[in-house]
Amino acid sequence: MSKQDFTKEEFAGRLSRTREAIGKAGLDWLLVIHPVSMRWLIGQDNKSYTAFQCLPVSAAPGKLAVFTREMERNEFEADSMADEVRSYNGREPEDPMEAFARFADELGLRTARVGMEVPPYYLHPHHYVKLRDLLGPALVAEPNNLINGLKLTKSAQELDYHRRSARIAADAWTALLSVAREGATELELSAAAYQKILSSGSFLPASTMNLMTGERSAFALGGPTERRMQRGDTGLVELGGAYKRYTSTLGRQWSIGKPGARLKELHRVVCDASDAAIAEMKAGAPAINAHEALKSVIARAGLDHYRQHTSGYGMAPGFPPSWGEPTNMFGGSNDVLQANMVMTVEPGLFSKEEGLGVRLIDNVIITETGVERLSTTPREIATVE
Repeated sequence: MSKQDFTKEEFAGRLSRTREAIGKAGLDWLLVIHPVSMRWLIGQDNKSYTAFQCLPVSAAPGKLAVFTREMERNEFEADSMADEVRSYNGREPEDPMEAFARFADELGLRTARVGMEVPPYYLHPHHYVKLRDLLGPALVAEPNNLINGLKLTKSAQELDYHRRSARIAADAWTALLSVAREGATELELSAAAYQKILSSGSFLPASTMNLMTGERSAFALGGPTERRMQRGDTGLVELGGAYKRYTSTLGRQWSIGKPGARLKELHRVVCDASDAAIAEMKAGAPAINAHEALKSVIARAGLDHYRQHTSGYGMAPGFPPSWGEPTNMFGGSNDVLQANMVMTVEPGLFSKEEGLGVRLIDNVIITETGVERLSTTPREIATVE
């Protein structure tokens, strides 16, 4: 995403809603640290999240000054909605916390009521500790879901980006199948898929491709290797398109030669489980309903001991290593589905004893009455002769 990907009015609306939410939470400031939150607000699209960065947002109107490394200045100034860039670590090393302390004092953060995002992956523990010490009693909350709650439902433009990504993922699956054959390596298959993803206008997806064949199909999250496919092998893949970082994922299965009876049996179960989950999905429905429906199908088949814990989750614009949002369809979830959310549905069965795994992954947009399917690729096991 850059500032060109959405209108000024859409960015302004996001900022207004964020300021209102900050005030309603009883805060004067929110320190925005998650790169997805930051890009949603100002459109930044660089790798600055690999070091400390922060966007302080006040409940009151005012300029937006992003705090980042000096080496990121040109990109932020050219390609984001930030009014000002405050930087550290230019031509010589500098402790970001010392520089941020000076900036915090300019903003008056130590005498205000401050909330701070504490995102997994994107905030180093020692920076977190130093920020807590720096802010002291001014840090009164860690509202990680404040912005997340505002961006779960997607705008019309965001949904169009997800639809584009779904088409890219479908084309990548076709490209993978075009090189699948006895003797082909997993890396050759993934190369074909990645080539199609990138040549179709997608970013590299935020999470790496999962691609497993033969006995490795029992690995739920295995990456591609030099293993060569053999006659009788199955393979499964989870890949994603990421148009302007808005991700749509797809999971499908193939077989070198006619698929075996056990593979077909497991695949029928995950298809039925996916259908059961999707039938429960609509605006206002508890997310756990879809999970319980999916789980029930698998349990009735006597296969629940092979099931993985998550039945699906929200899809977001992603920065490595994650493309997901915290909305989850799994046990104990209190999440409620909302119209224009984008969710993945992904029943999986992985048997270590049999060296066999099956997973089906589809994405949907939640509507008032059900779902719009983003994944239109046929679900049957693709047979490669």
